[in-house]
Amino acid sequence: MSEPLSVFVERLRARFPDAEVTVAQPRGEVGIVTAGDWLAACTALRDEFGFESLVDLCGVDYLGYGSDEWDTDTSSEGFSRGVEGRGPGRFRFGEAPSQQLPQPDGEGAIPVPQRRFAAVAQLLSVRHNRRLRVTCFAPSDDLPVVSSLTGLWPVGNWFEREAFDLFGIVFQGHPDLRRILTDYGFVGHPFRKDFPLIGNVEVRYDAEKKRVVYEPVTSVEPRVGVPRVIRDDARYETAVGEQTARRTGDAK
Repeated sequence: MSEPLSVFVERLRARFPDAEVTVAQPRGEVGIVTAGDWLAACTALRDEFGFESLVDLCGVDYLGYGSDEWDTDTSSEGFSRGVEGRGPGRFRFGEAPSQQLPQPDGEGAIPVPQRRFAAVAQLLSVRHNRRLRVTCFAPSDDLPVVSSLTGLWPVGNWFEREAFDLFGIVFQGHPDLRRILTDYGFVGHPFRKDFPLIGNVEVRYDAEKKRVVYEPVTSVEPRVGVPRVIRDDARYETAVGEQTARRTGDAK
């Protein structure tokens, strides 16, 4: 029988006093953000806590985290949906984001990570029937480097190659770190938030040259990434706004 969740969390905090341990209730999802090199932390998690399996590993880009391009404030006419500026990914070939979108602040604000890139591993302990999310932020945003976990879990080989290909995260100690999804000559890392959603190049077959050619994007319009927004029930505010508008009109 697995130990209670509270006991497991306290053991984690005692073993890793400098790390950030979180619990998402009511689901009971436990996550830990390592304070330093996560190789030593993951070694302890495997050998001391029994996490014998690496289920998944991915990269994360926190550019623009906690903000979106859509205005969802309520009004008497319903929700407005204005889009302004060149947010992450919303710009043409040769352009760049206009600016970093403002982050929320004040009460109920979303904490914004100080570092841009992170590697996230999902661990499983079959023996203890427990799952754990382990996050490691790369110290440098210009060249994100974290340690490879392939020495602990060989199954992470292709996961790390994918994170390198899509996010540009370098896994130090990986035995064969090269692209795995994009072409050999691909420029950039397509899952980065500052990578244009329209791409950098488009491909077509040239009948005269009798081969496929790569050219700068000319026929694709920038797209807008639409976040999943959970809106409050605005029917009351909308009704009040409509009544106020009618009264104002009748008074005139």
